[in-house]
Amino acid sequence: MYRDGVLQPLEAVPLEERQQVTVTINDPAAVGQDVAGYFSPEEWAEAAHDDISLDEVRRALSTISGSLSDAVIALRQER
Repeated sequence: MYRDGVLQPLEAVPLEERQQVTVTINDPAAVGQDVAGYFSPEEWAEAAHDDISLDEVRRALSTISGSLSDAVIALRQER
């Protein structure tokens, strides 16, 4: 919660006193707008009945070059 210029966690966090952290702030309204309209309710309902196996997903993902860890490292180096 943001109050009087100070961010206050709503739950206890496992941090040391005066530990520096990086905070990412997401506007829930903006996040909702980012995904709105990608799929209609009908498309979601239709997708619920897809018979896609885990092996099919693995085969499809295996064709993607690179790795998630490489992407994260690259993003960190750009900072």
